Amino acid sequence: MLNVLVASPENNGECTGLASNTAMLPVDPVKENYVRKVKNCVFSIAFPTPFKSRVRLVAVSKEVLEDILDLDLSVSETDDFIQLVSGEKILFGSVPLAHRYGGHQFGIWADQLGDGRAHLIGIYMNRKGEKWELQLKGSGKTPYSRHGDGRAVLRSSVREFLGSEAVHHLGIPTSRAASLVVSDDEVWRDQFYDGNVVKERAAVVLRVAKSWFRIGSLEILAHYGELDLLRTLLDFIIQEHFPSVDVGEPNRYVDFFSVVVSETAQLIALWTSVGFAHGVCNTDNFSLLSITIDYGPFGFMEAYNPDFVPNTSDDERRYKIGNQANVGMFNLNKLLQALNPLLDPRQKQLAALILEGYPDLYYTRFRELFKAKLGLLGERKGDEDLIAFLLHLMEKTAADFTMTFRQLSEITQSQLQELNIPQQFWALQTISKHELFPAWVSQYLLRLKSNMNDSDSERRKRMMTVNPRYVLKNWMAESAVRKAERNDFSEVRLLQQVLQHPFQKHSTAEKAGYASPTPSWAKNLRVSCSS
Repeated sequence: MLNVLVASPENNGECTGLASNTAMLPVDPVKENYVRKVKNCVFSIAFPTPFKSRVRLVAVSKEVLEDILDLDLSVSETDDFIQLVSGEKILFGSVPLAHRYGGHQFGIWADQLGDGRAHLIGIYMNRKGEKWELQLKGSGKTPYSRHGDGRAVLRSSVREFLGSEAVHHLGIPTSRAASLVVSDDEVWRDQFYDGNVVKERAAVVLRVAKSWFRIGSLEILAHYGELDLLRTLLDFIIQEHFPSVDVGEPNRYVDFFSVVVSETAQLIALWTSVGFAHGVCNTDNFSLLSITIDYGPFGFMEAYNPDFVPNTSDDERRYKIGNQANVGMFNLNKLLQALNPLLDPRQKQLAALILEGYPDLYYTRFRELFKAKLGLLGERKGDEDLIAFLLHLMEKTAADFTMTFRQLSEITQSQLQELNIPQQFWALQTISKHELFPAWVSQYLLRLKSNMNDSDSERRKRMMTVNPRYVLKNWMAESAVRKAERNDFSEVRLLQQVLQHPFQKHSTAEKAGYASPTPSWAKNLRVSCSS
């Protein structure tokens, strides 16, 4: 059943809110939908703006519909479904909300941000007892739209739909995408902020997550000194989403911070292990539940390069893939600053020590993940050096990150020992051109001999479960976008199907070149914050 988000009888002009076991989260008493500064509230009531033109279903996730929302896939063929996921209709009893939050963007406090084009339309408790928040993105203006039109274009919406589903199937915590629809409504965008404004089509993604609260949700309350509300919201989040933290414990905010620090380190290490760069790691894009949210100018690294930046809007390269762990530390420090007004001196000391432990948490997980990518068992001195040596060779030869590790999973030890790299292992052929590659191979094979009770076939089988053959490279997404803009949604659906099983070889994916070198036409592709 769909739980009503806001039961909001008029309350003598006072804030009404979302009831829970522990809290009443206030909703802005101003009901009109216009851009404004909002104070002393967590949400504003805001209804989606329906499209004026025909709406088409681009794609739907069978898995999300059936496993999360308890719906049969056939529902997606009905008018009611299209009307719901496009924002034309709201479920009976639901009052849509836009969330108020702030954030540090590119390291600078940006003040009030909020859901400028997203609407929370319901909380669903499924048959497993899980609560999922349903949010439309691109569904119209809210009080937080600033200078925006409240819309999202098809280009960015295809990327969000495919990106979130791809990251999920790589085993990384993330929001999910249930559906993607496109209209013929016109919106105007300057994609690369170069004065070239073009007409695009508006689209909406229905995305779901256990929670959409982010670091900026707390920052805005601390910034404006709304400390009672900060405490209320924190207790609500802990009660709903942090079962390991006792909401009645005096040190609960320190315990909460400890969990977020640990899980953020884990998340960013997972990103790094598959070559994923988020693109915009602002505090308003960092989930308090340490899941991947807000897919904008993200990218999966192709040639290995620690300076890889998918977002052309990031002139200072702040969010390059090699800096994501440091940015995580920065963001967690901003979270701690938001928590500090609620902590006593001893708790502040404890929290500061927890934050100091973040680099060790990150590097421990990074080492574990990359050892698994190389099929290494147990702990041996020199493992970190072996990983660093390989990454150095990959950087110097611009070897493909995903396929180098995948092809190491597929090649036999005897082929490696003979330095006989078959042609199908094109990424390994690239790295083998480096004069130090034979030295690395010798060290690697020697290390593999120390794996206890291991065979070469078991090694390869094990490595193929952690090294994907397919990730959503920018050229693949761009190819799907170009077809979708002509109402050909076949490649969106093909990629969706392939990326559901990224570790398994697919004949259709091979034919499409998804495990081949980046095509020449895509060498200089760019993405930006424009969406």
